[in-house]
Amino acid sequence: MPQDVRFEIPFSTPVSEHLDVAREQHLRWVREMGLIRSEGGFEEYESWDLPQAAIRTYPYASAEDMVVLMNWFSLAFLFDDQFDAARPDRADRIAEVSRELVATPLRPVGSRPRVVCPITVAWAQVWEQLADGMSPAWRTRFAASWGRFLVAHSEEVDLAARGGRLRLAEYTAFRRRTVGIHHSIDAGERSRRFEVPVQAQAHPLMVALRDAAADTIGFMNDIHSFEREKRRGDGHNLITVLQQERGYGWEEAAAEAIRMTEERLADYLRLESEVPAMCEELRLGVDERARVRMGVEAIQHWINGNYEWALVTGRYAADKNTPAAAAEERGRGSLDDLLTV
Repeated sequence: MPQDVRFEIPFSTPVSEHLDVAREQHLRWVREMGLIRSEGGFEEYESWDLPQAAIRTYPYASAEDMVVLMNWFSLAFLFDDQFDAARPDRADRIAEVSRELVATPLRPVGSRPRVVCPITVAWAQVWEQLADGMSPAWRTRFAASWGRFLVAHSEEVDLAARGGRLRLAEYTAFRRRTVGIHHSIDAGERSRRFEVPVQAQAHPLMVALRDAAADTIGFMNDIHSFEREKRRGDGHNLITVLQQERGYGWEEAAAEAIRMTEERLADYLRLESEVPAMCEELRLGVDERARVRMGVEAIQHWINGNYEWALVTGRYAADKNTPAAAAEERGRGSLDDLLTV
């Protein structure tokens, strides 16, 4: 507990058949790009089983595209762990690298990064592959979602470096940005080579639907990752915020976090039921409605796929006796430094 916490999700989602071949290529790429620099780091990374997350959240991707998506997952998760509580001075370097990651989709595809480290070099390559075949509208939307996420990540790191805390209302709004779900849903379109019609994507219902999904996934993630974040001394977690603000014990705080998650999932389901009425309002044609439906499926894939992965990944395991766990207890975010050449 609480990685064992289960939720009633009233829909199932498919799983890709490309796990084995894509994982083999992906793990080779991670080593070649210098995203893993030690055997201990590789052991820890393998225990996360990010390929399992990718085949659940992007089940319709081709084998080739699945490798690209797994590669993208790796650099996003590994970058997330680069802040060391024992070295708050690294916040400035993380902000510098974040700015480079934000800028990459705004430059001509194929541009070399101006800030060079394993993370930025890997992202330049992955973005060139992700952008392939997608419209300028999709690229702009993805870039905006990705940029908001990275800015929020830098703010979170800066807040941690200063020992700052957020109140519950501030935290829940902040978590919607730091969870990184909006651009992940955008990538769902890339994984199936379609795009949600722009008028539907901009509709207030679709905006609210995506926000409800982001909150649901973010809260679930806080619950399932709580033991790991407590070990790391990371206070940016819904359970920790509830415990501090309301004076709850850990179990009471976890129970309230579960209630809040279920409430946002119910909001999502209600909003999803209103999508056909939105399509009628916008007078969408048959093809446009099909693309809206696939857009909703992309959200479902993330809600259920990420949930199923979170229950079993070694990343969130409470009882770990590994070099990575020992490093976390000393305030280190990762065994490997990926912010230097």
